[in-house]
Amino acid sequence: MADRLLYVGWDVPVRGREERAVEIFNECVGYYGRLQQEGRIERFDVALLLPHGGTGGYFALHGSADQLNAVREDDEFRRLMTDANISVEGMRILYGLTGQGVADQMAMYQEEIQKVPQAH
Repeated sequence: MADRLLYVGWDVPVRGREERAVEIFNECVGYYGRLQQEGRIERFDVALLLPHGGTGGYFALHGSADQLNAVREDDEFRRLMTDANISVEGMRILYGLTGQGVADQMAMYQEEIQKVPQAH
């Protein structure tokens, strides 16, 4: 069950590297599609955001902790991310929780706040 998220976001292509940025984007779509077909991730989403001065788009890979840890260590993923980092501004890779992972984390948070005196 997908309870983890690997977020790959970017702002805009580096000026003069727009064509390479599109090539890398297409390579990523193909690679993530293969990961999904092979069962190495549960699914992935892609979004392109309208211009607003920040994030231009992102991929969100969904899977288990083991699946996404394996992806992060995969040589092809690391090569694509290195290539993308050279071709786009604001490249970032974030790891987080989704689905049941959010529910589990919130339950843990609620347990922990019970230990802290609350100001009323």
